[in-house]
Amino acid sequence: MKEELSEIEGIRKLLDCCGGSEVMQLFQKKTYTDAFQRMYQEHLAVFDAIEHGYQTAEDKDSYLTALADALTAYATEKVDACSRKNKKEHLQMDLNMTMAVFVLPMVLEFHGDSSQPLAEKMTESWKRGFPKTNLQAAPYTSIEDGFHKTWCYITTAVCRTFDKPDDCYELKTLREYRDTYLADSPGGKELIQEYYDVAPSIVKHIDQQPDSGAIYYSIWEEWLAPCISMIETGQNEECREHYTEMVHTLQKKYFH
Repeated sequence: MKEELSEIEGIRKLLDCCGGSEVMQLFQKKTYTDAFQRMYQEHLAVFDAIEHGYQTAEDKDSYLTALADALTAYATEKVDACSRKNKKEHLQMDLNMTMAVFVLPMVLEFHGDSSQPLAEKMTESWKRGFPKTNLQAAPYTSIEDGFHKTWCYITTAVCRTFDKPDDCYELKTLREYRDTYLADSPGGKELIQEYYDVAPSIVKHIDQQPDSGAIYYSIWEEWLAPCISMIETGQNEECREHYTEMVHTLQKKYFH
């Protein structure tokens, strides 16, 4: 029992790893890799202890459920302690981001027998504690890779909503536009670099909204479909302006 209490204490500390609102400052292209690797090494003993507990537990399912529920309970206590509604909402968003881009990827990065089932238990428990969230477990490599998709990152998220593959017409069109026109135009590389920092965070915020599907549909109607049409008709600069306006608009709304 003492061992499990120690593991519960350790797993709670995972949620404090980013210091609340600091998570958004760390989740940027220039800082994410170093921050993730540092946090992972700092909490490696926690994952070792969990793996040992999992291997020796008679009821492995109950063992992981207890850990996941303890983490969710710790998060809900933090949120409930906020007296003002806007503070509750901001803290919950910070905690969601911490889970999505640090805690769950760290759990999966350990690659133990307990890792995948624990991540699943965490997401299930989190959704029970915060019913309006849509938390998903993704490995560190896929999140880090997202910073390198820049111009197409938001489009990829939209196409996912439409069940379109990674090589769909829309993504191929925008990637070709990025590589053949934008990258060679004045200020184009700087513009692409700017997206490294903001686009992944925008998508993460939208994914955590209860109506994320509707949001992505509206992004398609208002922004992306017109961009595709502009590329098809050779209005390359107009596409650049429209896409840039989209990112800035979404940044103001979802990058907190």
